[in-house]
Amino acid sequence: MTMHPKRDVVIAINPGSTSSKIALFKAGKMVAERTLNHSLAELSQFDAVIAQKDFRMQAIQEFLADQDFSASEVLAVAGRGGLLKPIPGGTYAVNEAMLDDLTAAKRNEHASNLGAGLAQQVADQYGVKAYVVDPPVVDELQPLARISGLKGIERHSAAHVLNQKAMARQVLATMGKTYATSRVIVAHIGGGLSIHAHENGRMIDGNNGIDGEGPYSPERAGSLPLVDFVAKVLAERLTLDQVKKLLASQSGLRSYLNDISIKNIVARIAEGDETAKFYLDGMIYQIKKQIAEMAGVLNGQVDVIILTGGAAYATAVTAPLQHDLAWIAPVVVRPGEMEMQALYEGVMRVLNHEEPVRVYQSDASTIKGGTGR
Repeated sequence: MTMHPKRDVVIAINPGSTSSKIALFKAGKMVAERTLNHSLAELSQFDAVIAQKDFRMQAIQEFLADQDFSASEVLAVAGRGGLLKPIPGGTYAVNEAMLDDLTAAKRNEHASNLGAGLAQQVADQYGVKAYVVDPPVVDELQPLARISGLKGIERHSAAHVLNQKAMARQVLATMGKTYATSRVIVAHIGGGLSIHAHENGRMIDGNNGIDGEGPYSPERAGSLPLVDFVAKVLAERLTLDQVKKLLASQSGLRSYLNDISIKNIVARIAEGDETAKFYLDGMIYQIKKQIAEMAGVLNGQVDVIILTGGAAYATAVTAPLQHDLAWIAPVVVRPGEMEMQALYEGVMRVLNHEEPVRVYQSDASTIKGGTGR
């Protein structure tokens, strides 16, 4: 009798601005991972992000060719979700509606827009399904959190959703708690900042980390004095694209210190740079305020506060936050990100029927659930 290998290999693909991360999971464990770096010179030949697909796919195929697995072992492919319409959290099957919206970059250009298409192409190669998990556009804000203060303008969420939810699940599991029944505050601190209140499995309030709302970060402006900022826009006759670029990549520590590396800034402080210390302390101060605000959203009933993201490697950032916020709840530091593991786990929750697979439709009001394979 011919023995058929068990389908237990999941391929995860995570395209970033200048890199493509790919990982191979087998029987629940990551067995291979590679970060494929792409130079600015290589990427500059493409006039749009979506045009990079074939270039990145070639590098991904070279990685897969080096791995020891057969096509008959592949179970599914997971890709990083892109800038789709606002949707609930969960795992989504890649479909034509999703690919059309990402190809057209209806919500903006971003490397994550490549994730679903790359995953689908690899999945087609192995005859399996492709999924995306917790895209950055996941919007689960409660109704009161959407009120902006000016009729016609509504607050919406954009955050490091994949890592926030994954870290929350991981930390809560070590505490004997579940994400679906807990109250957590997660602060992802990186080039951008997103700080959210999670209640019973939903991100019910938090700042828009893509547009630069909330605390300032290494690159983003955070919330600004509105009248002064509008006066600047009018005086300098800035276009909307220039405003977006200013808020998202030319502000924060970059504007004050001409540097976005927390490691470099901490080194400057160690050498006696008082200006660097002042503005890093200012960022920490604003993060502290935002976390305390989210504690108010949860009525002070917080199981744990989690500090994650690249900047969480710096104790100069995390130590004061741990000290000053301990009165709210235990403060746990989980530096970096676990996006590849989160992609794998999201797919497996669907395939193991622990949660329904979601179906993306262009009309965001008709998002619906389904059943896993």
